Amino acid sequence: MDLIQIKDKKFRKFITSEEIDLAIERIANQINQDYKNDEPVLLITLNGAILFGSDLLKKLTISCTITCVKISSYSGTECTEQINSLIGINEDLEGKRVIIIEDIVDTGNTYEHIVAELQDHKVKDIRMATMTFKPDAYKKEIPIHYIGLSIPKLFVVGRGLDYDGLGRNLNDIYQLAE
Repeated sequence: MDLIQIKDKKFRKFITSEEIDLAIERIANQINQDYKNDEPVLLITLNGAILFGSDLLKKLTISCTITCVKISSYSGTECTEQINSLIGINEDLEGKRVIIIEDIVDTGNTYEHIVAELQDHKVKDIRMATMTFKPDAYKKEIPIHYIGLSIPKLFVVGRGLDYDGLGRNLNDIYQLAE
């Protein structure tokens, strides 16, 4: 299925599930190496990163715990400047090492918002793992430590990424067809 329709938009297959799986395995191997003597907290951003987080967790051999936050910054196909915390951090993270798990990093606004909140919780350190990254859209100076796939400034769906809540369940990633 190379072309699909979600609501009023058509999407074309862009990244295969095999490419995504290889990227996730690469990230997991690096995290396993970097945290072999630690027990990090994986902070999964809902709803989008739930699939990436699940796939990543299956490949981690280190001891770790998970928690989730729900933050919204999209309206339709546009990333907005408005960040909405729908479910915040509600546990003690002081002195812990945290890895933020994201489905996509584009402008970096959501990432910056989460980092500020984690700093308020006095965590030991913060790293970011993202399945997809849009380097041409990224506007922040905060480093991204684990990048699965760098992609151009396109609107994409699948593997957790959505268009108005739909398309997250697609195994491949699709780009908006012109």
